[in-house]
Amino acid sequence: MIIGVPKERREAEARVAATPDTVRRYVKDGHRVLVERGAGAGAAIADGDFEAAGAELVEGAEPLYAQAQVVLKVQRPLDEEMAWLRAGQVLVGMLDPYMHREQLATYAERRVTAFALELLPRTTRAQAMDVLSSQANVAGYRAMLEAMAAYRRVVPMMMTAAGTIAAAKVFVIGAGVAGLQAIATARRMGAVVTATDVRPAAKQEIESLGAKFVGFIPEDAATAGGYARPLTPEEQQKQREVLAEHIASQDIVVTTAQVPGRQAPRIVTAEMVRSMKAGAVILDMAVETGGNVEGSRPGETVELDGVAILGPRNLPSRIAPTSSQLYARNLYNFLQLLLKKDAEAVAIDTDDELVAATLLTRDGEIVHEKFRG
Repeated sequence: MIIGVPKERREAEARVAATPDTVRRYVKDGHRVLVERGAGAGAAIADGDFEAAGAELVEGAEPLYAQAQVVLKVQRPLDEEMAWLRAGQVLVGMLDPYMHREQLATYAERRVTAFALELLPRTTRAQAMDVLSSQANVAGYRAMLEAMAAYRRVVPMMMTAAGTIAAAKVFVIGAGVAGLQAIATARRMGAVVTATDVRPAAKQEIESLGAKFVGFIPEDAATAGGYARPLTPEEQQKQREVLAEHIASQDIVVTTAQVPGRQAPRIVTAEMVRSMKAGAVILDMAVETGGNVEGSRPGETVELDGVAILGPRNLPSRIAPTSSQLYARNLYNFLQLLLKKDAEAVAIDTDDELVAATLLTRDGEIVHEKFRG
């Protein structure tokens, strides 16, 4: 098989869908790998490193798309890339089908077999392919670092001859993969950390990292996939009351709450922000899907009564060498379901739950049950 790795073209996207390590593995499995020149620059991977691993370098994306049977992407294609897709080609990446359903029709029209890896189920077997978890992990780490960098005071407690400086109080809202990594990072930096989540398993996970749980847990708050379900209006009000009292005393707040396929829940109100002291920092990790914080704006820092509200875009891209390493390995593991060693065709077994869960289009049709019709 011929596997193509184009350079990502979306704004501020520095990641790449393969690394020299995974290229070496593909080549060992009997496949050819084409890499567009400059594809790894944002992730600190030189063209020579890809070439040394066995990849063939290609000038420009269009000739790469013209040859590749399987195209590996980080983000969904731009319009110009959509025009380069051809019948029978396999496209694998984070294609964001919930927010961009219109692209599925184009994949089908061009008879592309498209796989969206963010649709993988949260099962033990899928863990090694779980792109959402791997990227959320580095995003949570980066988010806490950026929030601390914006906080204009020291984070750990300091005992000096001039007096003692109290440790910063950090509050993490949402204890999924990103939230737990944010908690762990804040703890390593010496902050006093509290956290909240509505899922029953979260309290124990928060406390296992040395943080204190704050909040309440509604009945049946977790879905079968392990995500938090949307709260009822009554539950939202109770949550606001608990959070409003706690947020007022915090120095740094990081929000991570998201629901797949929906707008992010609004958790922190402007009134809560105004209750915080001047110099406090809030970082909204969900800003690109609607935001957890009232007033947050994608790609901007907004100040409200002396409190900085950060809305960074694409946090994994800001730590691209690490996030690319994890993402590329996720893709390699997933492709083991499709590419048999030395095979000359892609084997798509829709009886495999992981294949069926991620397959969007095939043979000119939208085949995923969530997006048909």
